Amino acid sequence: MMSFIYFGSLSFFFFFFFLLGLYFLMNDCTVMLEYSIFGLGSIEFIYLILVDWVSMFFCCLIMIISSMVILYSFQYMGSLSYSYVRFLYLVVLFILSMFLLIISPNLISIMLGWDGLGLVSFCLVVYYNSMSSYLSGMITCLTNRLGDIGILICIGWIVSYGDWHFVFNNFMYKTSIFWLIFISCFTKSAQIPFSCWLPAAMAAPTPVSALVHSSTLVTAGVYLMIRFFNLFFYMNYFFMFISLLTVIMSSFCGLFEFDLKKVVAYSTLSQLGLMMFSLFMGLVDLSYFHLLSHAVFKSLLFLCSGIFIYYMGDVQDIRMLGCMCKLLPLTSSCFNISWLSLCGIPFLSGFYSKDLLVEHSLNSGLSLLIYLLMYFSLCLTIFYSFRLFYYSLIMGSSFFVLNFVFNSFDYMSLSVFFLSMFSVLFGCLFNWLVSFDLVFVYFPIYVKLMILFIIFFSLWFIYEFMSLNFFLSVCYLNFNSYMWFLNSLVPYLYKGIFIYGKGMFNLLFWGEYYGIMGMTYLFPYYSNLFQLVFMGGFNFILFLMMFSFLFVL
Repeated sequence: MMSFIYFGSLSFFFFFFFLLGLYFLMNDCTVMLEYSIFGLGSIEFIYLILVDWVSMFFCCLIMIISSMVILYSFQYMGSLSYSYVRFLYLVVLFILSMFLLIISPNLISIMLGWDGLGLVSFCLVVYYNSMSSYLSGMITCLTNRLGDIGILICIGWIVSYGDWHFVFNNFMYKTSIFWLIFISCFTKSAQIPFSCWLPAAMAAPTPVSALVHSSTLVTAGVYLMIRFFNLFFYMNYFFMFISLLTVIMSSFCGLFEFDLKKVVAYSTLSQLGLMMFSLFMGLVDLSYFHLLSHAVFKSLLFLCSGIFIYYMGDVQDIRMLGCMCKLLPLTSSCFNISWLSLCGIPFLSGFYSKDLLVEHSLNSGLSLLIYLLMYFSLCLTIFYSFRLFYYSLIMGSSFFVLNFVFNSFDYMSLSVFFLSMFSVLFGCLFNWLVSFDLVFVYFPIYVKLMILFIIFFSLWFIYEFMSLNFFLSVCYLNFNSYMWFLNSLVPYLYKGIFIYGKGMFNLLFWGEYYGIMGMTYLFPYYSNLFQLVFMGGFNFILFLMMFSFLFVL
């Protein structure tokens, strides 16, 4: 009953935020609400709420995806157990933290939602009581805390301005503040070299993964970069190269991975790199558009994968699935819609955002290397998507499929069916509704058809590639399976950072020792010393009294 209450509430807020965002978009207005908490000297601690069409449409999308995830988890997680209630509370806290992050341009309130996402994500990753879940949760938590340092230093830096509103301030130290925000966003969105925590977060339940990888945790970094766009300089080739390198690395990892959830996680990482790439080109509106469309079809992809895992006895190896299109036709159809939208097939939701990104990148005057990397990354996206489709739906059945029990149209099927309709219609509706102020781009017909040629060439190549095993040595497979050995290198980096922090703490601790904290440590010592002296003096007085008494006698 509780899950249906949350489902109805989130559905109501979906329509509320949608109508509110539509009103702000049509009237081109923004509302800011300011609440003063307290003042300290010249600094006033206030909570600021920014309401515009960007925040409202994002909140609207989070509400509809969260409502579908809660309806899905009613059956997936088991609604009668105590752990389901705990799971439901954690999901609601997760949504609330993301909501606090979205609606405020104040760095203090952003930190409230930012830390809430990190802490609740740790609780959700370690939801299953196992050592592997605990280790994955620690990697996720420590990596995100490493990124939180940037926002904390930024808060301390701009306190000299008297407030923390990044909307109104033209910061003097713009480059330094950009680097701090940049580090925080790169760790939250798992860009190179902070990418190793994203596949580890797959230890969480599948509904949580659908929520985390679509519209909440990993997209928080991209959303914050969109809000801070006026602080950084775009058309920077170094950051473009890093973003495209993230796309290529995650695509190669997805091409050699056999864990179903990790393949979908690597696809999320590749799309995050594409969003960052478009941001550093200066295409803020298109990056936001792709952020929304990606949230829709990626949540659908995760929920369909969860249905496969649910009915196959918790099997996540795609080599042990196979022939799912005959056994789960509705879920397989929704799964096809999601991965085709990921590839940018016309005319699904992913096509409208990715096609605009590619067209405007061709019109941006970039270098030949950037163009080659971009088209190569697009080909790799189609490679691992078609490979996932082939192994899961087409390849011959296995022993696990023989133990299959046919399912009816249940809560999970209802949620994926609704999201599949949303994935088909969202791109065109949002494109017509928002109608971004874009520059008209004219290309010859062969340039327009080149993207479709890349799609069909990639499908043919990956079909031939899966039947061959040339140049696939063990070292090459390990290199791509372990994220270019980032899983082995990054822990040493974290260890060095924390050891350096411990050394700096010991170096600066002398000021605390000779200050008020030193009195705290010295007071018990002198108290025990005085007690010993007092006890010794009392014994000496007793000895004198006895000696005097004997002398008198």
